[in-house]
Amino acid sequence: MNVLYDENGDFKLGTILGEQDGALQVESQHGKRTKVKSSHVLMRFGEPSVNELLPAAQGFKDEMDPSFLWEACGDEEFSFADLAREYFGGTPTAPQSTAVLLKLHEAPVYFHRKGRGRYRRAPQAILRAALASLEKKRQQQALISEWVEELKAFRLPEALRPHLAMLLYKPDRNRAETKAFEEACAETGLSGPKLLDRCGVLGSSHDYHFGRFLHEFFPDGIGLPPDVVFDVPSDLPLAEVAAFSLDDADTTEIDDAFSVTPLADGTVRIGVHIAAPALGFTPDSRAGAIARHRLSTVYTPARKITMLPESIIGAFTLAAGSARPALSLYVDVDAAGRTILRTHSAVEAVTIAANLRHQEVEPLNALLESDGDVGGHAFGPQLRTLFRFSGALAAARGDEGRSYDRPEYTFRVEGERISITERQRGAPLDKLVAELMILVNATWGRLLADHDIAAIYRAQSQGKVKITTVPSPHEGLGVSYYAWSSSPLRRYVDLVNQWQLASLLNGTAPPYQRNSASLLGAIRDFEQSYMAYGEFQDRMERYWCLRWLLQENVRQTHATVVRDNSVKFRDLPLYVRVPSLPPDVTPGTQVIVEVAAVDLIDSTIDAIYKSRLSGSTGE
Repeated sequence: MNVLYDENGDFKLGTILGEQDGALQVESQHGKRTKVKSSHVLMRFGEPSVNELLPAAQGFKDEMDPSFLWEACGDEEFSFADLAREYFGGTPTAPQSTAVLLKLHEAPVYFHRKGRGRYRRAPQAILRAALASLEKKRQQQALISEWVEELKAFRLPEALRPHLAMLLYKPDRNRAETKAFEEACAETGLSGPKLLDRCGVLGSSHDYHFGRFLHEFFPDGIGLPPDVVFDVPSDLPLAEVAAFSLDDADTTEIDDAFSVTPLADGTVRIGVHIAAPALGFTPDSRAGAIARHRLSTVYTPARKITMLPESIIGAFTLAAGSARPALSLYVDVDAAGRTILRTHSAVEAVTIAANLRHQEVEPLNALLESDGDVGGHAFGPQLRTLFRFSGALAAARGDEGRSYDRPEYTFRVEGERISITERQRGAPLDKLVAELMILVNATWGRLLADHDIAAIYRAQSQGKVKITTVPSPHEGLGVSYYAWSSSPLRRYVDLVNQWQLASLLNGTAPPYQRNSASLLGAIRDFEQSYMAYGEFQDRMERYWCLRWLLQENVRQTHATVVRDNSVKFRDLPLYVRVPSLPPDVTPGTQVIVEVAAVDLIDSTIDAIYKSRLSGSTGE
C-alpha cells in the first residue's frame, strides 16, 4: 500500500512498511525511511506506484479550470477528496484525486487552505480583487519583458526616460522600470551606466559622475535664490592700510588679504584681513540657512558649487578697487620683522589695493628665497617683510625648514580640453600665506577661548585630528588652539567662528553657546559633508587625469612605484595599480608603463609594466 501525505505543507509519496500507535513507517521513492503521523496522511492507494502517480495526475490536472472548480464549490469548507468525487463522479482514481489536490493547492487565489487537504473557496469580492491584481502583474511583467528586449537592442524605452537618474543613482527596486533595467543589465553583462551609454542616453561621462554627486548631496539642484537678503555694513571704520591678496588666478572667493605698515617707532604692523560675510546676515536668516545646508564650497577641476550665493560672495569677497568689510588681526613686530610685540583685532572696512595672482608673482619666489632684490615689484618689499615674518612664525612652531615632497597640481578645463600643471609645494609665497593663516586661526582661537565664547576648534593629539568645541592643542601645527576662521566665504565652520568672534569684538551676545544643539549638529554635518566633498574632488581629479591621457594620446609614460603593485604617473596626481609589476621592484623605482585602456565611465585604467628606467633602483 502506498500513501500521499503532508509534510510541513509539502506533498510526499511513499510505501507503507508498517503501522502502529497512530503512525506509519514509510519508505520514500528514494529509499529513505521515515515516520509519518496518521493524521498527516491525505490518501492511501494501491495503484499506480508512487513513481507513476504524479505523471498520471498531471494529465488530469492540466485539463482542470480553477474558475470552474470554484463555481462547483459551495461556500462551506470541503476536502479535496469530496471535490474529486463530485468532479469526476463516483469514486475517483488515485491520479484523479491527486490532480484535484494539486490544482487546489496551486490556486490559492481561488481556494484558501484551511487544513491538511481541506479548502474553502475565496469570497467573490476577494477573488475579483485578486484576479485583477494578477492581471495587473501579468501586464506589468509583459511590459517589463518588452522593455528588456528594447534595452538589449540598445534602445531606451520612452517610459524609462524620465527615470534615468533614479535608475543610475538610486534604483527603486519596487518599480517595474528598475526590474526591467536590472534584468537587461544582467542579460547583456553590462553595468547600468554602460548600458545607457550603449543606448546613447548617458550623456558625457563627466555629467554622469557629476550627476551622481548631485543626486546624493544636492537632490534639489544647485541653483540658489536670487533674492537672498543681506546687509553690507556702511558705518565700519576705515582701516588706514592698503591691503593686497595672493591667490590663484581662478579664485573668486577671496577670503584673505595682507598689509604691511611701518610705524613711527621703527616697528612694523602686519595686518591679516579676513572677509567678513558674518556681518551681513545672521545664522537664522535665509542666507544663514543656505550656508548651513551647503556647509562648504565644492571644488572640482571643471566647476565649483559655492557655499554662499554669488550676490553675497560679490559683496564680501576682498576684490581690489574698494573698501570691503573685514575682521582684521594686527600684529606689531620689531624692526627685524621677527618678534611679535603685541596684537589686536578689529572689525572694519579695508581698502583692497590689489589682487595678486600666483601665476603673476611666481618669479618672486626665487628672489625671496635667495634674498634677492624684490624692489621691482610694487608689493615686493611688503612680501619680503611677510616672508621674513613667516619664517619666524614657523621657527616658533618648531616647523622651520620643513620640506614639502608632494607637489600640487592645478587643473584648468577650457571647453573639452584639460591642462594639468604641477607646482612644488612649499614655495616662499605658499609658506608666507600658510603661516599667516595658522597665525590668525591660532590667535583668534585663543581669543575666543580666553573669553569663554563657544567656538569650533581643530585639535590634534597622538596623530588624530578632530573637530571639537573644547579648546585643545593642535600638536601637528604646534599651537595651543586652532579655530578655523580664515575662510568664511568657503567653509561653514569658519563662518560660525566669525559670527562668534564678531560678537566678541562688537560687544554683543554670541549666537551660539558652547553645548548648543545647533552648534554640535553643525560640527557633525560639516565633518561628513566636508569629507564627502573632498572625496568627490579626488574622484573628479582622477577622472580628468584619465581625460588628459586620452587627450594627449599617451601610450606609454614614466611612473614611480609607490607600494605593492601601485605606481604614480609622472606629472599627474594619478595613482594606478599595475598587477604586472615584477615582485622585486621596490618603492621609489622609476618604471615605464603602457596605458592599455582607459574607461571614463568606471574611471579605471589598465596599465601594463614595460621596463625599469635605466639607473633606477628605488630605495
